[in-house]
Amino acid sequence: MIVRLYSKPNCCLCDQAKEVLERVRQRIPFELVEEDIRADPALFSAWRYEIPVVIIDGQDTFKLRLDEAEVEACLRRAKGGTSVAPSSDHGE
Repeated sequence: MIVRLYSKPNCCLCDQAKEVLERVRQRIPFELVEEDIRADPALFSAWRYEIPVVIIDGQDTFKLRLDEAEVEACLRRAKGGTSVAPSSDHGE
């Protein structure tokens, strides 16, 4: 499973999100791909006001703030074959 983190340097929320993902990854293995949105004009335009953004299995699942328990539950559902649905209270 690939978990993509859209972020940028000097972003404290991005740093916190990465810490949450790293802690969860100790319990649930997944590939973490971190992308700096500044490197791609389309990503920058799409996400610059909403980073960090976490994409799980190709679906934007979390934005701005991550709750460790929610991330873990979402990844467990994804690992079990259940489709991943965005959380209703993840900062939108």
